[in-house]
Amino acid sequence: MIKFIAANDLLAIRSEVLRDGAPIEDCIFPTDNLPGAFHLGYYVREELACVASFHPQNYREYSGTGYQLRGMATVERHRGKGLGNQLLNFGIVYLRGQKASYLWCNARKKAIQFYLNMGFEVISPEFEVPAIGPHYVMYVKIQ
Repeated sequence: MIKFIAANDLLAIRSEVLRDGAPIEDCIFPTDNLPGAFHLGYYVREELACVASFHPQNYREYSGTGYQLRGMATVERHRGKGLGNQLLNFGIVYLRGQKASYLWCNARKKAIQFYLNMGFEVISPEFEVPAIGPHYVMYVKIQ
């Protein structure tokens, strides 16, 4: 089941999956509580298995209302089951209802195929995020 959740609810998964077990306080994004930001969680029974955060943020010269996707992560035992696909689709449908024009993200190199399968396109050369690794900016038009 997909639910809107509080930023604090997803910090443990960010730490485990995205930050190699970093302290929870190091997993808080400055954008977590911006007006218009929201967080989604996919629950398998009572367990939070997949998370993603979205906040209003235009990307460079792209016109319209942009949102950035950040911190998308699925706990290892639930990967490969389509949870991330469903969660991201839910977020895109919600953003369409909010009249967002596009969604973009800084995608880890190892996640490129997932985003391509979701309809995103690569719009930047590869770049390095310190202490995390290689990334690309990716984009999908919503409306």
